[in-house]
Amino acid sequence: MDFIYNTCFFERYAKFTLEDQLGSRYANLVNADRPDLQDIEHGIGIEVTRAIAENKNVAHELINIMAGEEVAEVDNYAYGTQRTESEAERRYWSLALPMRRIIANKVAKVANGFYGDFNRFGLFIFTKEILKNNDIEAIIRYTDALQYPGNRSYSHLYISHVHDLFVCDLTLGTFRRYPISEEQNHKYYTGALAADKTNRNPNE
Repeated sequence: MDFIYNTCFFERYAKFTLEDQLGSRYANLVNADRPDLQDIEHGIGIEVTRAIAENKNVAHELINIMAGEEVAEVDNYAYGTQRTESEAERRYWSLALPMRRIIANKVAKVANGFYGDFNRFGLFIFTKEILKNNDIEAIIRYTDALQYPGNRSYSHLYISHVHDLFVCDLTLGTFRRYPISEEQNHKYYTGALAADKTNRNPNE
């Protein structure tokens, strides 16, 4: 059995967030790989990641906030009825890294072509940290300093603290905050979970 809250869950949650908050330009994104969300026709590629501690209990808390209620239990992260942390599980959660490390990692990957060629690259980051305007400005400066002219690079950052979505235009160095209600959180959560179950192999 796969994780109930696997990487695809976060990716689909991000897609529902982008489409609902930013409109129809994100309606044709599909959940794929390298990068996680793609619109081939319009040349949009968006990688989705989590800048949180490498710990499933932290993710447990984040998912409960995303759902707007207590839904995630530790057993949800285990394969089958296994309660001990498997090697696959450790690898899975090792992909969740604090903000500076994850941005540096993703910037390097997009520059070297790991995510292919798109007209516009975006990076969607989930975080549990409460971010203020000056924090977002610092993140924009940090990301910009890592990117080089002529290389493939991110044009946009989407930083989600669940109840806030910060959309950062890296080409202009500006950002806009989109507040997200608990009702919207729950809608994204149920949509992402339903989509994940719809795509799940019944033999798993």
